[in-house]
Amino acid sequence: MNATDLPLTRSQRLKTRTMATHQQLDDGIMASAPFSSKENYARFLQAQYSFLRDVDPLYEHAGLAALLPQLAQRRRYAAIAADLADLGAALPLDGPEAPLAADVDLATALGWLYVTEGSKLGGAVLYKLAGKLGLDGDFGARHLAAHPDGAARHWREFTAALDDVELDAEQESRLVGGAEAAFTRMHGHVGRTL
Repeated sequence: MNATDLPLTRSQRLKTRTMATHQQLDDGIMASAPFSSKENYARFLQAQYSFLRDVDPLYEHAGLAALLPQLAQRRRYAAIAADLADLGAALPLDGPEAPLAADVDLATALGWLYVTEGSKLGGAVLYKLAGKLGLDGDFGARHLAAHPDGAARHWREFTAALDDVELDAEQESRLVGGAEAAFTRMHGHVGRTL
């Protein structure tokens, strides 16, 4: 038996099932040329800020904290607010009603967190592009900077927890629905901001 014969993990299946929505979001972001100027980048930050405001209640979620003991350290809301301040850009006003509360069911919360945590992997690439604008982890690109332990390590810790948690068929469906909703929500912020 080789690696291609092994069944997919839950996180691999989730990636496959959300690929089209994820690609649509990535295409929308890159079409706005967010790294062509500091002004465009600031608008990108405003979209990101709105999304991170949406997901901030997840970092108070008891079920997620039980799966990921250092959950609070993964939070980026304050960092992106500082990035916007560095650029002299306004914090976005509250947009559509917040989609999450700290007591959202665990499966849905995991779907949203999957998107949030996954964005950190792409953040490594975006961090390099921000560097071309003179931005870094101390000024303007804090929220894109990798954790000192590395983005890949944090991603592996998250996917290990996601893959190991027991979910029934209905919860699996809510997991996918949460991830799809998160991608769609960010796409909406991009459309309004960029």
